[in-house]
Amino acid sequence: MNFTYQNIVSSLDIEASFNVEVIQGLWGGYGELVRLSFCDEKSLDNGNLGNDDLSKPNAITPPNLIVKHVSLPDKSEHPKGWNTERSHLRKVGSYQVETSWYQDHTQVFDPYCPVPKGLLCKQSDNEWLIVMQDLADLGFPNTHQTANKMQRNACLEWLANFHAKHIGTEANDVWESGTYWHLDTRPDELDALQDLPLKAQAEAIDRKLKQASFQTLVHGDAKLANFCFNLKGDKVAAVDFQYVGHGCAMKDVALFMSSAVEPEDCDGLESELLESYFGYLQEALTRYQPHLSFPEVEASWRPMFYVAWADFHRFVKGWSPNHWKINSYTESMANSVVNEFQSERKNESIK
Repeated sequence: MNFTYQNIVSSLDIEASFNVEVIQGLWGGYGELVRLSFCDEKSLDNGNLGNDDLSKPNAITPPNLIVKHVSLPDKSEHPKGWNTERSHLRKVGSYQVETSWYQDHTQVFDPYCPVPKGLLCKQSDNEWLIVMQDLADLGFPNTHQTANKMQRNACLEWLANFHAKHIGTEANDVWESGTYWHLDTRPDELDALQDLPLKAQAEAIDRKLKQASFQTLVHGDAKLANFCFNLKGDKVAAVDFQYVGHGCAMKDVALFMSSAVEPEDCDGLESELLESYFGYLQEALTRYQPHLSFPEVEASWRPMFYVAWADFHRFVKGWSPNHWKINSYTESMANSVVNEFQSERKNESIK
């Protein structure tokens, strides 16, 4: 791939000088995410903008571009030591999925679950390029490390609309099983898991999620950091679709809660977050899937919240046993799910 930022700009027919701002490096040294910001050269007069030029069409500054450039490193580095061949192949697959997602699934803007439009997407054997809109230009300039109630609800509303929209969606260019932690892609972490009761039920938990009714598309990494907020904080757009794929919607909700609510507050806020999500979901179903019964969807999905969190807890506990996301709330929830599955298994053996 003949990659330069000037080539990108030229291929999009932009005639302007630009600045390159590195936003962040990609996980494991796989590339970088940058912003290209422009000034219109045709409106320059000895390096300065003249007032008369501002009224001319050619004085309009092109909107910023976000460029995600992935190039496979000679050796990847993982902060938890999981730089295995399986980990490498998972990341390669994730970049293939994300490139296809931006190319094929973002061309029509949806105001209820907005994402940046893919403007230029290219793939080669060991390199991926995604050029997309800058969400700041679309009215979503902010990210947050912590979230208040309004900001949490904004993310839950986005998720509810995304899930409702994609119930029954058939897409071959996304993961067959969405999320980065599902059991099929994490056998190493399962082998390392020391919680034997949870380990024994891992396959049953995974199967329960896969067999849940009203399968949809999940974002796959719906953490707070992957939502961009408007100035007020009541609307969001989402980014980072490396692990978008088919699955149970509650996997996104559980992961989001794990990232946006402090462990000591989870028990007290659990009901509030679920009520908000399902309230938004009821409205979203009337918009996208009016033929579906909201009570039926809710009855199927609500119990899966606990199963989804037990599934995520299984991954975290095998991946990083001392991680802060392992706490009394998650332990209690996972133990409850494990006990329920054990009881079901005993009842089946009695029959």
